[in-house]
Amino acid sequence: MAEFAYNEALHLLAVQASVEIDRILEAACPPHADPVVYLADLGRQVLLPLGARVPAENVDGTPAGEVFTTGRPAAGSRDGYVRLWVPVTEQTARIGVLAVSLPDTSPDSVRQAELLGVFTGLAVGAIMRSSDAPRIRRQGKRMSLPASMQWDILPPWAIRVPGALAAGILEPAYDVAGDAFDYAFDDGILHFAVIDGMGHGIGSTLLAGLAIGAYRHARRIGTSVAEIHAAIDRALARGYDDMSFATGIIGTLAVSTGRLEWSCAGHPPPLLLRGRNTPAELDCTPTLPFGLGSGEPGVNALDLEPEDAVLLYTDGITEAHTLDRELFGVDRLTDLIARESAAGHQPEELLRRMISAVLDYQAGDLRDDLTLLLLRWTGPAA
Repeated sequence: MAEFAYNEALHLLAVQASVEIDRILEAACPPHADPVVYLADLGRQVLLPLGARVPAENVDGTPAGEVFTTGRPAAGSRDGYVRLWVPVTEQTARIGVLAVSLPDTSPDSVRQAELLGVFTGLAVGAIMRSSDAPRIRRQGKRMSLPASMQWDILPPWAIRVPGALAAGILEPAYDVAGDAFDYAFDDGILHFAVIDGMGHGIGSTLLAGLAIGAYRHARRIGTSVAEIHAAIDRALARGYDDMSFATGIIGTLAVSTGRLEWSCAGHPPPLLLRGRNTPAELDCTPTLPFGLGSGEPGVNALDLEPEDAVLLYTDGITEAHTLDRELFGVDRLTDLIARESAAGHQPEELLRRMISAVLDYQAGDLRDDLTLLLLRWTGPAA
């Protein structure tokens, strides 16, 4: 069985504000391990080595990419050792993979390698609070100012809690403007939001940033969905003296009961995925977009069944179009989510494949942001 020792690695994290991940892992691993960390770029297409000078790995068509998309370890051989690939997780969100050499692939060794992947994610998260190096490396290419600002406010790619999960994706990863999403879990409630600020460029990013800031502020003081909705509306109305607005959906999911509550501010309605049924749009009480003084918002409610999923999206998805202006539309979206969901992909991979399909539909010629947020209730939480 592989032996790992974390005392020296933890000491390095405790005494230096910024330390290279290679040094941390070398301190934790036996001499032959040769650990290499790969982080997924923001577009989730390439796995980029964080420290070591080795080639990048594509997400599609490589063993490393399969580990990233499925979360399952994979093994090869190198120099008389087993070369094991395991996920790197930031709490419950996969952000990359770790390659490490071990004497064998016994269950105990694999488990120890998986724990090293968890430790690696925690170490990367700690380093990112005081160093830009991991962020710069995983960008892969130059990012616009609006995109850089927007990525700073986004949550992890996914969160998992007993009874539920949430996952989000945003494209174009390097030139995003007015789209944003958020989620958090506290006291048995999974909170979620999708925002689409009007316009494009830096103005749209600032509008979405204000909306997310108001959403988080209201959420953290324990208000209801209706009160959070009203707080976002007031913040945008007071922050702009013109007709600037943002559409969006905010809501909560009670993981012990499956009770879903949400409000919709001029936004495309959510889609419900239930078993093998065709995904269906959920009825929403009509309310004006945030910032236009919508007054008392309508709050909608639905009792989910175990394994139900709800998909939120921005209009960049349905308004994507071919060169001859044929829209992607809601029907193609429902067909796509039904097909990819039936294939049994992990939520993060399901969203990645859906975004790729929309990009392929319009030959990569994006004129608006594409955002998806998936919620799933797996059953009553203990």
